[in-house]
Amino acid sequence: MRRLECRFLAAVPVRAWFATLALGTWGLVAVGLELQALLRLAPCPLCIFQRILYLAIGFLGLVGFLLPTVRLVWCALVALLGLGGAAVAGYQSWMQAFPQLATECGYAEPNAIERLVDYLGMQWPGLFLATGFCTSRDWEFLGLSMANWSFFVFLGCAGLALALAVRRGQ
Repeated sequence: MRRLECRFLAAVPVRAWFATLALGTWGLVAVGLELQALLRLAPCPLCIFQRILYLAIGFLGLVGFLLPTVRLVWCALVALLGLGGAAVAGYQSWMQAFPQLATECGYAEPNAIERLVDYLGMQWPGLFLATGFCTSRDWEFLGLSMANWSFFVFLGCAGLALALAVRRGQ
């Protein structure tokens, strides 16, 4: 089985993997925006920060598609952003699982993430305005919240980046 997986990864060009990463993460942002509008969901600051990380990973995927010769740099950056995103989504998942233990976003002095989200929300409210609470589970699919799903997607992005980094050839 492992040989099959390695052959499949090696059979597809690096540029195609980077394009898939870019289109996939940007597609997730588009789906999130559509769900937000259709279901009248209120994204929280951590949700918006994850959205920013998805956009950044997509940008790195585009750059990796255009400049695949320095793929190790792009892979390292995508892996770091993916692991950082998994940490943020994991923290939000913990907040949703134990809301009585969590300090809700907005009740204390704003941290760096909240200040960045507030600034971007003022500049582009349709994409970055945070109006919800981090502990709410307004949307679920197969018993998992959006933060839970985001955790796994970020790990998948980091895993793909690591697989592309150790891949031989272009």
